[in-house]
Amino acid sequence: MSLTSRERKNIRTGLFFVSPWLIGFAVFLLYPIIASLYYSMTRYVGIGTPTWIGFWNYSFLVKDELFWTSLYNIMYYLVFAVPLGFAVGLSLALIMNFRVKEKSIYRTIIYFPAILPMFASAFIWLWMFNPQLGIINALLDYVGIEGPGWIGSPTWSKPSFILLVQWGAGGPAIILLAALQDVPRELYEAAELDGAGQWYKFRRITLPSISPVILFHIIMAVSGAFQFFDLPYIMTEGGPANSTLFYSLYLYRNAFQYSKMGYASAMAWILFMLNLGIAIIIFKTSLRWIYYRAA
Repeated sequence: MSLTSRERKNIRTGLFFVSPWLIGFAVFLLYPIIASLYYSMTRYVGIGTPTWIGFWNYSFLVKDELFWTSLYNIMYYLVFAVPLGFAVGLSLALIMNFRVKEKSIYRTIIYFPAILPMFASAFIWLWMFNPQLGIINALLDYVGIEGPGWIGSPTWSKPSFILLVQWGAGGPAIILLAALQDVPRELYEAAELDGAGQWYKFRRITLPSISPVILFHIIMAVSGAFQFFDLPYIMTEGGPANSTLFYSLYLYRNAFQYSKMGYASAMAWILFMLNLGIAIIIFKTSLRWIYYRAA
């Protein structure tokens, strides 16, 4: 079907207005993706001409002990930080949903840590986790418990970061709070007429009603966990004994400290495939528990 002159003019006008986005997408997103796939099959140091080596980078990853260490560290963080982060975020959202005076002040206090600069949060927690001078061990000592070494201990370093990231749980809590306030009140009223208790209403009404937002939170949390970089880079640089050498940090080292851009690109594609695989599994399994309310 041929287009009229007016339709062709409208298409040209539309392309003209979206061209800044299309150019930005091609230059800053599409080209880097294609280039990284090519570099992952080369020996490349960031300058000069890449040398084609096929799948050698990928095969060497299997033999790299630090690769497996970083992968274990990030999976450990993912398994514990994502469920705990959801539990904390939902708990804060439920608390903020109470009808109390000055609730806007309480919501601001809960959300405030989420907007603090990462460097500021890192140095605050470096002091709090200090085994000798930190406030956490001081409080534990006050109740007769000997505090651990926290981020200075290979055993406690990953749990320390898992606890630390809950500091910013106010961000997801705001989104969950909006979902909670969107649950129709008539559902609760009907359940109360049938004699339903608080736990029943939470399990049968609240959770199903906010399940789409829960799915969004889980997907974003998993993606964020795979990219966990800034806090360990600032606070531990991967130590002690590589216990906080998370995947993104090891990728950064290979790319910008060891000048192994090709090797780092291969790691990036492995990370992408892991993230994509887990996201697909989550979406497939969500069909069993997700609930979309009719408009």
